[in-house]
Amino acid sequence: MEQILIRNLPPGTKAALRARAQEHHRSLEAEARALLTEAVQGKPATIVDLLAMNPEIEIEFEPEKLGLQARTPEL
Repeated sequence: MEQILIRNLPPGTKAALRARAQEHHRSLEAEARALLTEAVQGKPATIVDLLAMNPEIEIEFEPEKLGLQARTPEL
C-alpha cells in the first residue's frame, strides 16, 4: 500500500474533514482516502507521471500491451 503524509494544512481543514467523515460514517483517514481517490479517478497516469516517480523504481514498458507501435524516425 502507498502512503502519504500531508503537512501544513490550512487552519480548520482537519476539523472540516473530520466533520465530513462523521457525516459519511467513516474515519478521518477513510474520508481523506475517498476524497483523494475520487479526485484522481478517471485521470490515468501519463508516461510523464510514471517517469517523475521515484528514480529508484524500475519501470518496464511493454509497448504492445499499451497499443503502441515503434516507428522509424524520418531523417
